[in-house]
Amino acid sequence: MRKIMNAADAFVDESLEGIMLAHPQSYRAASEDGRAVVRVDAGTGHRVGIVTGGGSGHLPLFLGYVGHGLASGVGVGNVFSSPSAKQLYAATMASNEGRGVLYLYGNYGGDVYNFDLAATLAAQDGVETATVVGTDDVLSAPMERAADRRGVAGLFFVMKIAGAKAQEGADLETVREIAERANGVCRTMGVGLAPTILPAAGEPTFTLNDGEMEVGIGIHGEPGHHRGPLEPADEIAQRFLTEIVPELELSQGSRVAVLVNGMGATPLEELYILYRKVHLTLLGMGVEIVWKFVGELVTSLEMVGASLSVIVLDDEMQGLLDAPAHSPFFSQGVVPQATRSASDKISVESTDFSEGEAREVRRAAKESNLRAWMLNVVAQMPRHSDELRNLDAAVGDGDLGVTIALGSKAILQALQELPSDAHPVELIKVAGSEFAAANPSTFAALVGGGLVTASSTFEDEEQHSTIQFAQAIGVLQQSIMDRGKAQVGDKTVVDILDAARRALLESTDSESSVQTMERVQRYALEALESSRGLSAKLGRAGWLGDRTKGHLDPGSVAFLRLLEEVQAALKE
Repeated sequence: MRKIMNAADAFVDESLEGIMLAHPQSYRAASEDGRAVVRVDAGTGHRVGIVTGGGSGHLPLFLGYVGHGLASGVGVGNVFSSPSAKQLYAATMASNEGRGVLYLYGNYGGDVYNFDLAATLAAQDGVETATVVGTDDVLSAPMERAADRRGVAGLFFVMKIAGAKAQEGADLETVREIAERANGVCRTMGVGLAPTILPAAGEPTFTLNDGEMEVGIGIHGEPGHHRGPLEPADEIAQRFLTEIVPELELSQGSRVAVLVNGMGATPLEELYILYRKVHLTLLGMGVEIVWKFVGELVTSLEMVGASLSVIVLDDEMQGLLDAPAHSPFFSQGVVPQATRSASDKISVESTDFSEGEAREVRRAAKESNLRAWMLNVVAQMPRHSDELRNLDAAVGDGDLGVTIALGSKAILQALQELPSDAHPVELIKVAGSEFAAANPSTFAALVGGGLVTASSTFEDEEQHSTIQFAQAIGVLQQSIMDRGKAQVGDKTVVDILDAARRALLESTDSESSVQTMERVQRYALEALESSRGLSAKLGRAGWLGDRTKGHLDPGSVAFLRLLEEVQAALKE
């Protein structure tokens, strides 16, 4: 691995620190960790905010398109990894100018779940959000499943158009609608000639033999749709157009903007050879190209390759694409000087990004044992991390053990900082937000977001009952089903949650808490064992299909271990 860097684990933060030092007139931090960044005048213009975000490694995408006439804020994740919900929430609150915030990002599971959780947190603070997810990658799913497609270089067009509309002063629904419309008429296809190397891994994300190219690559270094022999530039351009032209129904009189994009390490000369063929072909069809962009606008570290994005324009979208815009990474037309100077920054301390620091903690009229009980349970959960890592390695990516360990430690610290008489809503909400923020995996985002939603179950009660916990688990279950698209029987944690909920609903006034938990554990264990022979249908395990038969679902085991720790705490 040949990279200009220091330690691999400092790659993102040191890069981000350099950007902030180089461009203080354009950006300011909105969180203590520096991973939430906003334009320097965010919060001052009475505009709809636009918050984007994703993994590092794609500059100028995401952070580079925060500026005048573009997005207002961004959450910055690790390389090719989602930012946390807490970082996105911080960017949201700093971008809020009283008119709502649009979330605009690519269609990747971790991003979707963490943006959804950020929206939940923002809504609890009275901030309205709307979401548009980029889905322009034509080869990532067939047309009948267009909503499942990845968001790639076409995000540039959507962000430029939506940013210009927000800069005009349009309301949230209008900005959302134009972004949705732009996404619907934008298509992208790419090829890779050499892979990228993640700093933390030090190895190529895929390998190619001499004379091969990867067709349909994404922007995370992942393999593409298929592999084939390396073709001349004109044939690659024609391959792009063969996929894109029919989907957009281009014909004589169509107006389009075109982006020939480099993936990080492709010479401009080669990109212009591709553009030449694209231009001549569309011109021959009678298609008018009103905007032409050639360069590295959406990258994948040092990947060698290129993509073609085409968006069909109407009068409104063309005018918005024409509008001035400016960031340190993209400039078009003449824009007003920034309304804030580097010496007039809003302090990080005044930005409402932290659950514990941003507002007064709600107190109960009298103390309950819930906080002490939760502290006891989460303190024990990291000891199950090795088991969960091994289970997850067999059917997933092996990160569940780390997720549980880091999430439990984060919850433990946050609960210790809350007062002993904190209201149950505060306890459950903080547990969910901290679990999701500690390690922004899909599991953490789904469960953490579900807990935040479930905290409202205790809104009108300062104490807690078995029925309330059953209702809270039901809300958690439904939240995971809604966001993760899981159903009971899909061999996910939803199965165990459903079993626990049913067991709690059978409780009677005459039985003790220990007896109730014995039944809850029994139902949960029965549900877990009954799923052993099933094939997983969702997530990374779902890609393995029948190979997951005989294996236990790792997330379900994690919840069973949680129930066991609850039982142990009750017996003390």
